[in-house]
Amino acid sequence: MIRPVSISIGFLTIFGAMLAPPGHAQAPQQRQWCDGQRGVSPDQQISGCTAVIESASDEPGILATAFNNRAGAYFSRGLFEQAIRDLDQAVKLNPNYARAFVHRGRVYRSMGQYDRAIQDFDQAIKLEPTYAHAFVERGSVYSHQGQHKRAIQDFDQAIKLDPAYGSALSDRCLSRATLGQLQEALMDCNNALWLRPGQGRATTLNVRGIVYLKMKQFDSAIADFDAALKLAPNSASSLYGRGLAKIKKGDTAGGNADIKAARAIKADIADQLARYEVR
Repeated sequence: MIRPVSISIGFLTIFGAMLAPPGHAQAPQQRQWCDGQRGVSPDQQISGCTAVIESASDEPGILATAFNNRAGAYFSRGLFEQAIRDLDQAVKLNPNYARAFVHRGRVYRSMGQYDRAIQDFDQAIKLEPTYAHAFVERGSVYSHQGQHKRAIQDFDQAIKLDPAYGSALSDRCLSRATLGQLQEALMDCNNALWLRPGQGRATTLNVRGIVYLKMKQFDSAIADFDAALKLAPNSASSLYGRGLAKIKKGDTAGGNADIKAARAIKADIADQLARYEVR
């Protein structure tokens, strides 16, 4: 998906799951670090979870959660192989751990191993058919692969399970826009913006900018890309999209400057956006 945020944003929270109550050798602070409480750094979470793992060998449930949480910290640091090893341990200890399968799928997706990612999302959905997040994650892989009809089916299911799921609406907006369903896409993005704060809002503004670009409403596209860049100044996709809109309006110099800046951030941004028919 086109996302202006880095992979680290939100992962300590997404991977975080509360551990069992106190009663083991590790210090309370280490348990809190492993939980991924607000303000905890990846290194602190790794340290805390390692202490939990080393002191809770007789508690499979605690161990599985600690391996899962430590994997999130490794992922946020870009240490994908370490994250996979920990998630392998988590699902070995708890084969019914749907959350860990989703998290391992996310890591595989970031490694470009899309088939393995889909297998993990499939397993998570099999274990927990009402897990809306698993449908969104699988849909995002289908979208990345250009299978937008399959992606929309997954986003539809996620929204059916959770009608206030802002990122599912935003992702469906992009897939619909790619298929040329522009009015439906615009409605999805508008609804998502009511539900998404912060960096999530930047993502949806960027996507809606793409919708307006496809609709040839270039002033509206530029306004959305501007708003997205205020929230996420290093968004290559927003810079590139704004550059295209400026060129369409006749501002060739300004447009080329934005496109050059976008490529400096992400060299293959043009190829990435071309998957969504943005040229």
